[in-house]
Amino acid sequence: MTETTLLTIGQLARRSGVPVRTIRFWSDEGVLPETERSTGNYRRYDARAVARLDLVRTLRELGLGLDDVRLVLERRRSVEEVAAAHVQAIDSQIRTLRTQRAVCTLLARGDSSERKVTLMNDLARLSAAERQQLIDEFVDSAFAGTDPEAPGAGIAGAMRIMPAQLPDEPSTEQVEAWVELAELVTDPSFRARVREMATAGSEPGAAEPLLDPAAVIEHAGAAVSAGIAPGSAEGQAVLHRLISPELDAAGRDDLADKTATFTDRRVERYWGLLGTLNGWEPRPPTVPAFEWLIDALRAHP
Repeated sequence: MTETTLLTIGQLARRSGVPVRTIRFWSDEGVLPETERSTGNYRRYDARAVARLDLVRTLRELGLGLDDVRLVLERRRSVEEVAAAHVQAIDSQIRTLRTQRAVCTLLARGDSSERKVTLMNDLARLSAAERQQLIDEFVDSAFAGTDPEAPGAGIAGAMRIMPAQLPDEPSTEQVEAWVELAELVTDPSFRARVREMATAGSEPGAAEPLLDPAAVIEHAGAAVSAGIAPGSAEGQAVLHRLISPELDAAGRDDLADKTATFTDRRVERYWGLLGTLNGWEPRPPTVPAFEWLIDALRAHP
C-alpha cells in the first residue's frame, strides 16, 4: 500500500466523526493500532483500520467496555456472546434506574424523611434472592419450634411461599410497599405477634373456626359501616346473630380472647403489602369487623 492510500489521524477523524483524541486513546489502548508511522512519526491508517474504527465506535456506543471490545477484536469472544452478556448488564441497570426513579418521585412529593428515602433506596436495590432471604429470616424467627404439620399452622407456609417480588418496573406505590414490608418483618414486636398467632394455631383444635368468618364479615362489618356501637342494644342484637344469646360472660370473654389472638391489623397489612407488590386485586379489610366483634363480646351489657 502506498503512502497516498493511508489516512492521517485527522483525516480518519473527519471521515468517521470520531474525535482525534478518542482515536489516539483507542490506538494507545491497542484496540485501533495504526497501520504505520510516517517519516515524521505521524500515525497512518489504512482501509482495514477504518472498518475496525467503525466496529469499535459501534460497540462503544452500545456501552461495551474496552476490555470487551478488545476480546471481540481479538476473536476471543464473538459479538453475540459479548452482546448477550451486555444485555443482562443493561437490564440490571434499567431495573436500578426505574427503582431510583420511583424513589426520586417519592422524594419529590416531600412526604418522606431523609432516613426513609435512604432506606427506600437501599431496600429497593436488594436482589430477588436477598428479598427472599429477608422474608425467610422473618418466617424462621416467627415460626421456629412450631409444628409445621399442625392443622392451624399453615400461615407459616403461606408467608414463606408468597414472598415479596419487587417488579422490574416498580411503581412508587410498590417501592413504598416493599419498604414498609421490610420494616414490618424486621420489627421484633411484629415477629413476636406473628409467633403468638403461630403458636396458638399449632394447638389442638385451633384449625376449627370459632365463628363463621363470612358471617362475621357480613354482620359485624355492616355494623362497623353503620357506626353501630358494639355495646349498644342494637350492637348486641347484631352480636346475637353470630353467637347464642345464652352464652354467659365467661364464655363471651373466652371467645373474645381467642378471636383477638388471630386478629391483628399489622398481619392483615402484611398480606395487603404483598398484594400491592404482586399486583393482586385489593381486598377490603376484614380486621375491623373482628375488632368490633371482640368489643361486642366484652361489652357485657
